[in-house]
Amino acid sequence: MIEVGNVLVNEDVINNDFVCNLNKCKGICCVEGDSGAPLLAREVDILKEIYPKVRPYMTEKGIEAVEQQGTHVVDMDGDLTTTCVDGNKECAYVMWENGMTKCAIEKAHEEGIVDWKKPVSCHLYPIRTTHYPSFDVLNYDRWSICSDACTFGQELGVPVYKFLKDPLIRVYGEAWYEELENAVKPNV
Repeated sequence: MIEVGNVLVNEDVINNDFVCNLNKCKGICCVEGDSGAPLLAREVDILKEIYPKVRPYMTEKGIEAVEQQGTHVVDMDGDLTTTCVDGNKECAYVMWENGMTKCAIEKAHEEGIVDWKKPVSCHLYPIRTTHYPSFDVLNYDRWSICSDACTFGQELGVPVYKFLKDPLIRVYGEAWYEELENAVKPNV
């Protein structure tokens, strides 16, 4: 682990390469899994507020799931997550564009309809964050459906933390990210 401020960064985040390769996977991570995307408590209110603006971008199945279950749910582990359609598979906020999944929230953000990009856990993936009262732990989540992203990252020589520079800055700030880069220089 590397300590950067009040965040412990697993060395797998530094030592493994990763770049999403949507041409290969088609965004399957938004469709597969055993629950929705993890949400922070503050994100629940944001989802409720922006849902009417995001709704036009969603699929009928997604809208139906949200109308029946709410803008978020508590999963089997007791965690706040995005709502899913068909039980626990496809995220309700998934839309399809050119044969690939896209986040309806992110699409609305890109078009200036909402000012929130998407849940932090989605933006940070494949990093999963464990929050403790006085610090966070960042771990690299390995998932077989992301094997093409690992291969692509290796081809391009892009470590996980560099691929996720923007979301890491979104969460922890530019000064924190610079400190992370300085901390890993001797290890790279």
